[in-house]
Amino acid sequence: MKTDIEIAQSARIKKIFEIGKKLGLTEEELEPYGHYKAKISDDAFERLKDKEDGKLILVTAVNPTPAGEGKTTVSIGLADALNINGNNAVLALREPSLGPVFGIKGGAAGGGYAQVVPMEDINLHFTGDMHAITAANNLMCALLDNHIHQGNELNIDPSKILVPRCLDINDRSLRNIVIAHNGGKNNGVEREDHFCITVASEIMAILCLADDIFDLKKKLGNILIAYTYEGKPVYCRDIKADGAMTVLLKDAIKPNLVQTLENTPAIIHGGPFANIAHGCNSIRATKIALKLGDYVVTEAGFGSDLGAEKFLDIKCYFGNIKPSCIVLISTVRSMKYNGGVSKENLKEVNMEALKKGSSNLEAHIDNMKKYGVPVVVAINHFYSDTEEEINFIKNLCKEKGVEFEVTKCFTEGGKGSLSLARKVVQACNKENNFKFIYDHNMSIYEKIDIIAKEIYGANGVDYTKEAKDNIDKFIKIGANKMPVCMAKTPYSLTDNKDILGRPKDFRITVTSSSLSNGAGFVVCKLGGIMTMPGLSKNPIAYSIDIDDKGKIKGLF
Repeated sequence: MKTDIEIAQSARIKKIFEIGKKLGLTEEELEPYGHYKAKISDDAFERLKDKEDGKLILVTAVNPTPAGEGKTTVSIGLADALNINGNNAVLALREPSLGPVFGIKGGAAGGGYAQVVPMEDINLHFTGDMHAITAANNLMCALLDNHIHQGNELNIDPSKILVPRCLDINDRSLRNIVIAHNGGKNNGVEREDHFCITVASEIMAILCLADDIFDLKKKLGNILIAYTYEGKPVYCRDIKADGAMTVLLKDAIKPNLVQTLENTPAIIHGGPFANIAHGCNSIRATKIALKLGDYVVTEAGFGSDLGAEKFLDIKCYFGNIKPSCIVLISTVRSMKYNGGVSKENLKEVNMEALKKGSSNLEAHIDNMKKYGVPVVVAINHFYSDTEEEINFIKNLCKEKGVEFEVTKCFTEGGKGSLSLARKVVQACNKENNFKFIYDHNMSIYEKIDIIAKEIYGANGVDYTKEAKDNIDKFIKIGANKMPVCMAKTPYSLTDNKDILGRPKDFRITVTSSSLSNGAGFVVCKLGGIMTMPGLSKNPIAYSIDIDDKGKIKGLF
């Protein structure tokens, strides 16, 4: 079988105006970036604002494993299959971060015969959104340090600055640094600082939760950037950075239109990480997709305990949207891994491990049912899966009372997901009693407790003194009614990445907390979650190159 990039480069893709026409968009409503990608203008939002929304399909998964579950691939294959079946479907995904692309994970444009294209552009600079977010974030930081250097009219305490600079590349050397070293009249005030990866910045979260550019400016102005020596909060608007930051983001806030290998329209916009942010594409992208398609397939990052919970309790809350169906992806391999099988031995049949690891799938099914939305399990097929193993998962789904279907979109494209698409359409027409996992009027502590017990299965929550003191401080400045964004390992339902399956009788510990006041949520970190990843000993960047014909190779 060809590599992902070879498949993508041999695809017959259509000019972007043709894809726009398929959606009912005029040429004037598209702002092209070359022949195969475009921004959707504000004019389209205005024209379609009163049109009835389509049905929203959320794709999520079990806890990720080294073997990969194929969440983006299945999302793409499902959208293609819906269109083959005669449904008007649109895809809405996140933009990849350069960090994972050059690091250990690789790209995020799908795989095999279920990809979005042009995959090289999407995985690399795309339309420049990431760079605009990076620039806006770092402008805010530069203006903040300049304010202090130029006399510090607001009396900001340099030791209580809350906003880090960012970069969209994995660079562990920037995790903890000293800026303005040796200080002096010309260098500014020396202080400790750190970088986060761009997709972990609050600017990214804000871009993905903003209704329009004016709401974007308001949210940027609300960023809590520091405290004064007297302990008073200082906001981004106080240093007059919000206006210039909005200007830098004026194009980045517009969703990007591309297509799949099978020419299904794909709107790709925004990309916050799901273990340290809310992990969903932008509200604007989802909302315009709902106006353009009868069915919209979107995904949330990592497993349902992270991405889906945040999609449902944060994005749906702010966007006033709700899913018609939740597709939960599992694989034979993921269940065997959760049953104790090493990555190297996942191809071998091991029914005992499969049964033991099935508890992880059961936990995710139970969690998604709590939201009152119909659930369909997608069994993503790998070539080494046996009929006995697949039948075990099918029987488990029957026992749990959820619909299920095998998908082979990696090797067959949309045709490999036709049965799944039919099950999803049926689910979208079932009774839907969507509800949040918690009442947003509850206190921050009550929300954390509910997520820990209802989603993770924990007995309770412990707090470090620092984390609790910060949360109490956030409550005093008006954050008590905000949603909670839990930042933890994606690999376990607990805060310990090595505890697999469906653990019982455990507690979680909130080690630190921060306030994303502009985005509108409180972040609680569990364990040693880092906001700036590092590179491995052999990063994927080593294999990415240009061949003698000018084609990119090694990207996947």
